[in-house]
Amino acid sequence: MKALIAGAGRLGTQIAQVLAAAGNNVTLVDADAHRIAALEDRITARLVVGDACEPVFLENAGAHAADLVIAVTGKDEDNLVIGLLAKRQFAVPRVVARINDDENAWLFDHRWGIDIAVPAATPLISLIEEATGAADTVALLRLSKAGVDIIETVISARSRAVGKRLADVELPDGTVIATVVRDGQPTVPEPEVRLRPGDELLLVSHAATEQEVHSAFQ
Repeated sequence: MKALIAGAGRLGTQIAQVLAAAGNNVTLVDADAHRIAALEDRITARLVVGDACEPVFLENAGAHAADLVIAVTGKDEDNLVIGLLAKRQFAVPRVVARINDDENAWLFDHRWGIDIAVPAATPLISLIEEATGAADTVALLRLSKAGVDIIETVISARSRAVGKRLADVELPDGTVIATVVRDGQPTVPEPEVRLRPGDELLLVSHAATEQEVHSAFQ
C-alpha cells in the first residue's frame, strides 16, 4: 500500500513508523523543514518538505498514486483542504483526517472528501486500524525489523491496575511502558504516575505476548 501522511508531528510520525514497519510504501510530508530534518535518521519513510495544501506539491509528493492519505496536521482547516484535494483532485481511494477541535467535527465528511474522520482523542492503534481498514492491528503493529512489538492496553474502571503507581505494576520481562495517553495527550510514564480509568498505555516488548501484557493491568 502507498500511504501519504501530511503532518510530521508526534502522531504523524508514529503512524508513518508503524505503516513503514508493516511493509508499506510511506511518504511523510510537513511544511516545517527543521521537523523533517530531525526525522532523517529516525524513520524509514520517504520525507518531503512542503505545504500539502498546495495541489502541485501534493501531486509531486505522490498523491496521484496513493492508496491512502492521512491528514494529521495541527490545523483543522489544513486537514480539510488536504482531504478535499486528495479525494477530488487525485481520487485517492481512502482519505483520513484528524479533528483537532471537536466543534469542527461536523465539517469532516464526504463533502470535504473525508472517508474517516478521527477525533483527537482516538488511540493511535484505533486510528491506524480505521485508516487502513486492517482487521488485525497486532500484525500491523509488529515491528519485525526492530524485533519488538508495540502493544496497547486500555485501563477500564474494572481493571485491577486502577489507582496503582506505574512503579507497582509488574511487567513481563523485556517490556517497557512507552507512554501513557490520558485525555488524548501523551504523558511521560514516570514511576509515580497513578493509573486512572480511560488511560491508554503503549508498551514496547521484545519478548512478552499481548496476553501477558494485558494480564499485568487487567
